[in-house]
Amino acid sequence: MVVIARTDPHAAHQDVYDAHPDWIAVDAEGRKRRHWASPELWVTCALGPYNFELMTEVHREIVTRYDVDGIFGNRWSGSGMCYCEHCQLNFRAASGLALPRTNDPRDPARRAYLAWHEHRLFELWRLWDHEIRSVRPQARFIANAGGGALSPLDMTTVGDLADILFADRQARQGLMPIWANGKNAKEYRAALGSKPIGGIFSVGIEEPYRWKDSVQSEAELRAWVAEGAANGLRPWFTKFSGTLYDTRWLARVERIYAWHHRVERYLRNERPLARVGLVYSQQTAALYGGERAREKVEDHTLGFYHALVEARVPFEMVHDRLLDPERLRPFKLLILPNIACLSFRQCDQILRFVEGGGSVVATYETSLYDEQGERRSDFGLAGLFGARFAGTVEGPMRNSYLRLEREAGGRVHPLLNGLDDAPRIINGVWRVEVAPAGPLVAQPLTLIPSYPDLPMEMVYPRTERTGAPQVFLREIGRGRVVYFPWDIDRVFWEVMSVDHGRLLANAVAWAANEDPPVTVTGPGLLDVTIWRQKQSLTVHLVNLTNPMMMKGPFRELLPLPEQRVRVKLPDEARPGRVQLLVGERPPRVEQSPGYVDVTVPSILDHEVVAIDLP
Repeated sequence: MVVIARTDPHAAHQDVYDAHPDWIAVDAEGRKRRHWASPELWVTCALGPYNFELMTEVHREIVTRYDVDGIFGNRWSGSGMCYCEHCQLNFRAASGLALPRTNDPRDPARRAYLAWHEHRLFELWRLWDHEIRSVRPQARFIANAGGGALSPLDMTTVGDLADILFADRQARQGLMPIWANGKNAKEYRAALGSKPIGGIFSVGIEEPYRWKDSVQSEAELRAWVAEGAANGLRPWFTKFSGTLYDTRWLARVERIYAWHHRVERYLRNERPLARVGLVYSQQTAALYGGERAREKVEDHTLGFYHALVEARVPFEMVHDRLLDPERLRPFKLLILPNIACLSFRQCDQILRFVEGGGSVVATYETSLYDEQGERRSDFGLAGLFGARFAGTVEGPMRNSYLRLEREAGGRVHPLLNGLDDAPRIINGVWRVEVAPAGPLVAQPLTLIPSYPDLPMEMVYPRTERTGAPQVFLREIGRGRVVYFPWDIDRVFWEVMSVDHGRLLANAVAWAANEDPPVTVTGPGLLDVTIWRQKQSLTVHLVNLTNPMMMKGPFRELLPLPEQRVRVKLPDEARPGRVQLLVGERPPRVEQSPGYVDVTVPSILDHEVVAIDLP
């Protein structure tokens, strides 16, 4: 048995306050912070002596006295910004500035604070890990840290420091799609690669009111954990308190672990086989998005993420600071959903990727800012896009449209597949004014400018046809480039227009320009992932078809009817046994050169097609 100890240094009792009032966190008004949930406690400063001195001694004592294999640090990184005397002195010594009073990333003090805060926490992580390993070389400090673009700690450094990590997204709350657990897995894997990542899931409800002795519905729990497993997370259930007021969760969790044990060898993934990479950018979130990062950055990612799920495209997340050739080798296509902040080096890496035969789909202000959040005079990727910045950004636009243009002879470009009978569709809300900077393959979308939506008698377009391209399509060697100079992905997330989802799916298919590793046909909404193990290949199918898909909890699992799964085999691979790891009925299997076709009779919550490769 592997035993991991747990510490939580975010709060302290009154005796600690009395002995060391300087260890307590201070708010912007200079007040010592009481704990929000337990008022008898005090909130501690994560960046001062309480963590660097006291908790270092605590960790050393634990590994000295107890036979543990590591220490998991919960809430170790602080509870918001602190203005205590140590933070003020240490920040001034490091930067020469006073602690910022704003979250505006353009404020020099705020930028300096973000860098200092991150450096200080990584210094603490390294200190604790060193002290633990000096006593027990095989043990590690395991930080409760990490995530996507909105995470405060650089995930590339997290990936270097951590030998194992746990994604602490325990359940849904508010408006959150059920695939959020899979997204979390992909964001961690983008930095950790093949290192093990556990997925912490709560048996209880995780809404802000913190009902810690609650129990989730069985359908919600099964779907959430299935999303994590399909995307590479190893399950770790959590239950606060040792008293079981409601035992309904016990059998549900037992069944989850029993299934994982039964099919374990097919879950020992060596690598994903996805050919599409969705890029996320912490520097864009921090230095371009700032306080509006969720709207200006994350919503673009969420929109494209959902479009890929709807299109049943297997894909991985890619960190924008890990664009070296080795990391990008598995991918044919990179998606840049408003990755506004890119350095010249990052732009060059993307250019080299395309020159090597890769493809790119980009949106809105991608590469218009440098890595410090300063706007450039032109896109860093202008040559790749075939578009130059014309100096303005328009929006929010109301009642603007896109004219769908036919090619010579009435042909329809593949970007417009499924839209053959539509003369125009809705536009976005924000668009970058651009001008062509090179030859384009086609101009299937052009601008119809905004016109009044009231009064009713005034609702008519003032300009029927501008000819201004609203998508830039290029072919560069074996690579293809699609650039949308408007917020198609963000608006898709906000409005969920079917036409926008189709455009995004078509852009991915046209740019990739190759047979996908797996194709799944049939009704419903499925998250599709494909993995290679040492002697097998698996395709996970997670059933997301549910009226509560965007806001939990699921009331019941609604089975999907028959699905046809066409798997492209690795070069020269000869398939052996083909089986379904969840359903009990054997599937119908057909083989052809380089492919296996599997008919899955039905999917309740999760199915896995497993193909042995002897």
